[in-house]
Amino acid sequence: MTFVMRKLLALALILLYPALAGAGEAFLTAIEDVPLAPGLAEQANGGMVFDSPTGRIVEAAASGPISVDQVKAFYAQTLPQLGWSDAGKMTFRRDSEILRIAIEAGPQKGAVLVRFNLAPNR
Repeated sequence: MTFVMRKLLALALILLYPALAGAGEAFLTAIEDVPLAPGLAEQANGGMVFDSPTGRIVEAAASGPISVDQVKAFYAQTLPQLGWSDAGKMTFRRDSEILRIAIEAGPQKGAVLVRFNLAPNR
């Protein structure tokens, strides 16, 4: 997917966001074209954005009362539809970027903490 196509996809997602939000769909604030799995809520203080000469570096976090398997299944199914190639072990590649998703037990029983790390694919 080219830079222009990625920007067009991001624009389409932004334009469609109100309709999708009404249907229960939400996207990460810092990585606008990565959706939140149903049941996850983005953590306001869990993110960081840095633009480097080789591309953007973004960290974001979300948590919620869903299982690790539900998170894995959601992203394995959803991200390829958005142009991300599954590289194994919750790692996805698209163009010159790599997205790593780490899932761990959350602060509350039965909840997970999901960390998203986007970086240039070197």
